[in-house]
Amino acid sequence: MYAAVADLRAEGVTEAQATDDRLTALIEEASREIDRVTGWFFEPRFMRYRLSGRGTPSLQPPAPPITLDFLAIDGTEQSLDEEVLVVVGAPVVVGDDGPRLTLLGGRTFTRGEANIEVGGRFGFTEDDGTPEGRTPLAIRRACMLMVLRGLPLLTSADSDDAKNRWRILEERTRDQSYKLDRQKGSGPITGDPEIDGILLRYRRPMALGGV
Repeated sequence: MYAAVADLRAEGVTEAQATDDRLTALIEEASREIDRVTGWFFEPRFMRYRLSGRGTPSLQPPAPPITLDFLAIDGTEQSLDEEVLVVVGAPVVVGDDGPRLTLLGGRTFTRGEANIEVGGRFGFTEDDGTPEGRTPLAIRRACMLMVLRGLPLLTSADSDDAKNRWRILEERTRDQSYKLDRQKGSGPITGDPEIDGILLRYRRPMALGGV
């Protein structure tokens, strides 16, 4: 999950407005929707993929690798030493061409159908000084906004205040006024332009495969 119940509590959602179980269910639902819309997942997960080689030295896996435990070509396990295999993955660096595995020494991912098997921990994470990285803060933000949108137990006034809290750039306590970083409106995915802006920015490229 891309946010925690404690995150929503810190934003002012009370037990009377939503129980821990209700918030957990909404966070799970929002996290699944983020995965569906973007085509990525944004936390470390153990995955095993079968890919098709194209006779090229580089292959783009469907998610950024964090740590590889296994690589096999045509059923033969391959060395993971950095002298023979270059791994470009997570934490993701802005501007990179995407996740990539590259064989060195003139070797290639031989052409075939689902003949490449790779396993390990994968996920689109951002740098936080740790080896695995963290869920991007923007994705956490989107998840929380989606949960706030799904809280019918909030009163109308409280709902508007909670949902706008993430957008506040400036607040003046004397007259209780504030301004928002963007106007509310409609977006193509969720109907919220701020959430949609984040999800569109983190969408997975259309095609990842051998290169």
